[in-house]
Amino acid sequence: MNPPSIRSIDLNADLGEGFPNDRVILDFVTSASVCCGAHAADRAVILETLREVAQHHVILGAHPGFADRDHFGRREQVTSARAVEQLVLGQVDALALLAAEVGLVIQYVKPHGALYNQAQRQAEVAEGVLSAMVRLQLPVLGQPGSLLEASAKVRGVPFVIEGFPDRRYRDDGRLVPRSEPNAILNDSREIESQVLRLVDDGVASFCIHGDDPRAVENARTIRTLLEQHAIVLKGFV
Repeated sequence: MNPPSIRSIDLNADLGEGFPNDRVILDFVTSASVCCGAHAADRAVILETLREVAQHHVILGAHPGFADRDHFGRREQVTSARAVEQLVLGQVDALALLAAEVGLVIQYVKPHGALYNQAQRQAEVAEGVLSAMVRLQLPVLGQPGSLLEASAKVRGVPFVIEGFPDRRYRDDGRLVPRSEPNAILNDSREIESQVLRLVDDGVASFCIHGDDPRAVENARTIRTLLEQHAIVLKGFV
């Protein structure tokens, strides 16, 4: 009889956006997607977050977003592939310089907010993100079955499938927008069921939103669930 396969998954958090729980969240995660300074935060906040990431020995990712602080980078923009490419390259380069000050290297990119959502389904935005990834030679996080995933395969960009334990999904696999009722899961049994389903579906990384007031609770809950089901916490790079 063959031994049972060991399942593993990464737990990432969006950090460095100026919220108070980053240090505690880092106790639970295996990777950190750190704000690049466009949609939130400032140099001091980001640098402090990077120091904490280094101390916790988790994987560092860049979290670039639209420069729209009034809407926290979550308002969709009309843009071009070239503009998106330059946005991503500029923000990742800026974060890389700060990361180098504390001895860290960026190992992946996860777009933020509207940039993330538009990249999943809009050809111009997906093209811009992937053109940046080709130049950076880094993997990108995104949703399964998306335009971004399909285009990444064509262009040879490593694609990391991301899942959201506390967000409701539509039947087509897309997330229910935050603006709609019941977009956020609160029932622990429902979250557990979704976590196990997403693992079985091949998700490689779960996301914890650092701006959520329940971020620490969510991180602790998801990590405990994974450990209870013998799913190993492990970075994807």
